[in-house]
Amino acid sequence: MELRFFPYELQLRHTFTVASYSRTTTPDVQVEITYDGFTGHGEASMPPYLGQTVESVCAFLGKVDLGQFSDPFQLEDILGYVDSISPGDTAAKAAVDIALHDLVGQLLGQPWWRIWGLDAAKAPSTTFTIGIDTPEVVREKTRECAGQFNILKVKVGLDNDMEMIRTIREVTDLPLAVDANQGWKDRQAALDEIFWLRDMGVVMVEQPMAKERLDDNAWITERSPLPVYADEAVQRLRDIPALKGAYNGINIKLMKCTGMREAWRMAAYARAEGMKVMLGCMTETSCAVTAAAQLAPLADFADLDGNLLISNDRFEGMVVRGGKIVLPDRPGLGLLPLRQG
Repeated sequence: MELRFFPYELQLRHTFTVASYSRTTTPDVQVEITYDGFTGHGEASMPPYLGQTVESVCAFLGKVDLGQFSDPFQLEDILGYVDSISPGDTAAKAAVDIALHDLVGQLLGQPWWRIWGLDAAKAPSTTFTIGIDTPEVVREKTRECAGQFNILKVKVGLDNDMEMIRTIREVTDLPLAVDANQGWKDRQAALDEIFWLRDMGVVMVEQPMAKERLDDNAWITERSPLPVYADEAVQRLRDIPALKGAYNGINIKLMKCTGMREAWRMAAYARAEGMKVMLGCMTETSCAVTAAAQLAPLADFADLDGNLLISNDRFEGMVVRGGKIVLPDRPGLGLLPLRQG
């Protein structure tokens, strides 16, 4: 097996604003693993809060020696070795994991949703994200997507939450999910806002307060009329036990958890503990978004719109039709390259 990688900056269609920062690009590294005439694709996307960079990802990937393995089907051994190289670097590890899964699926001649025994028709609708912005821009973004999606996701957590929701309600009555990105500071005020949000047609809440404030998040979850999901509070499988009772569900993202192998385990464990499962993404090409979407038939909620937020995608993979996730029935991830330029 041969590993290749190169930087690829993602260009966002709109300035993306959450409670803690704004940006117009996302750094990214594309990965390819070749074996016996087949090429598996992967990627590492690095939004600011992950604390990873193009330089750190490339440095990690430069340490990966896949030549010591003769059989790409040895996923446990290969990915266990990759995970052992450093304690962090989750996005870099995810890039290798995704590319290896893509490669193995191609060698098997089947998509991963079928290898895992899932029914692609059970994939849910995906949310489409409306970032924090001026009322004029929020109206414009909402008009662009309201007819294409069945549910929207709204970034909140600043002092204009109600203005954001009311502005969207001027344009559409679609169900809404909200993501505070740890932005709420007072638990009683957060709970009061959740009751108001429910009356405004919101159906779920993501990461109300700072992940370190576990007791406050648990207090909100116990009293909330809406399901509350952990995002920043959960990275990997080992984080889930401490969150039981503090959140109703978890948001699994490949860039946080090291890839498809760990995501599958996290979903199974959460289900066993009676917790709900949400699949999320960063701003990514269709490579990583489609990798996450292989798990979509297991999810209660899906927020897999990262490829739709960029203007320079490299692949066609998962698509959204009538607001629902449609998985490609092609081997591996089922990616088709797009002509660039």
